[in-house]
Amino acid sequence: MKNTVIKVENLHKRYKLGVIGAKTLQQALQSYIALKLNKEDPNSKIGAKKAVNGEFWALKGLNFEVYEGEILGIIGRNGAGKSTLLKLLSQITSPTKGDIYIKGKISSMLEVGTGFHKELTGRENVYLNGAILGMKKAEVDQKFDEIVKFAEIEEFIDTPVKRYSSGMYVKLAFSVAAHLNSEILIMDEVLAVGDMKFQKKCLDKMKDLAQNQGKTILYVSHNMSTISDMCNRCIFLEEGTLKYEGSVEKAIQMYYDDFSKNQSFISLKENKRPKRFAPSVLIESVSSNDKLGFIFDEGDKLRFTLSCKSLENVEDVFVRMTINYNYIPVGTTISNNLGYIKKGDKKSYNLVFDAKGLQQGRYSTKLFLFSGTTQGIPKVLDVVEDAFSFNIINGKMISFGWSNKKWGSINFPNMDTK
Repeated sequence: MKNTVIKVENLHKRYKLGVIGAKTLQQALQSYIALKLNKEDPNSKIGAKKAVNGEFWALKGLNFEVYEGEILGIIGRNGAGKSTLLKLLSQITSPTKGDIYIKGKISSMLEVGTGFHKELTGRENVYLNGAILGMKKAEVDQKFDEIVKFAEIEEFIDTPVKRYSSGMYVKLAFSVAAHLNSEILIMDEVLAVGDMKFQKKCLDKMKDLAQNQGKTILYVSHNMSTISDMCNRCIFLEEGTLKYEGSVEKAIQMYYDDFSKNQSFISLKENKRPKRFAPSVLIESVSSNDKLGFIFDEGDKLRFTLSCKSLENVEDVFVRMTINYNYIPVGTTISNNLGYIKKGDKKSYNLVFDAKGLQQGRYSTKLFLFSGTTQGIPKVLDVVEDAFSFNIINGKMISFGWSNKKWGSINFPNMDTK
């Protein structure tokens, strides 16, 4: 008989939106003035769901159980409620309605630096986290050398963690969570910050914790290859509701179906441009030319249409696309000369991107329009951050890396215009 360690019943979480929650006083004032003038909040995220009567239900009626020794995958698009759910399970915040029953100590890793005091050293933070879990100093002493060795930061263990890079934070935070005495480990895609070699090391460690030590792991990720490889069971969330609980394969298919349904056409008219930048040719939208949307098998070519409107006469238009993995640029590709565009005209360009060299995973893009000049210096016509994301599926999970250069180090071939 399976031993239930987490039971969630009719779980709801409501947030009251308004001026509270802004990051700075200036943002709070901006949001407050916009609210009073019945205008859109200038600090709201693009594409975020609008609140009704100042309320937003992040979770709506979740019911599920988690069993001892299993690795449960939690997947869904951004905004589906995954992080909210993990914060409730970690007891960082409380539910609006419903009950959560937990058997055992929980160790959470929800974002870089969570649970660390920046002014303390790595050594002091290890003992602090042990104390939070109710461990005695002698118990932490027994685990300490193992924690430091796994984190690969021996020479920096007595340095204040405020001086750590994000990668060092992740290494120590994961090592602390994995080695201290907790029965349940909660992970929210923070491993994406670490290098590929350390990611694999962490994934192997989580498997060992579940299979050989009977620990229970809740794992959130947008990387479906690790979900498929790691998890025994999976739940799929959509707009705060539990749409599916069961086999990993079916949950992943629902994730891709949902991603495709919502990502075949993306409007970019309202996306933020760089400050004090006025586009000469406005990128209005991108749309996928494949039935699955921005999802394709490793080795296939990504076909998409970029639509724009010119605000002036421009000769020799080019498109440049930077590919990012976990917010790090890995390479760039440039189109052939797309020719002349007249002021007031709308143009659509069919582009084909050959992604050879990219492994299975989720990638984001940054789009540029630029034109050549007689001086040989390109003129930027428009820039769109986070233009669209795409997924490579059915590939082999391999381990490789690249140097963190401005445009990445993979030299992709030019985009075709077929």
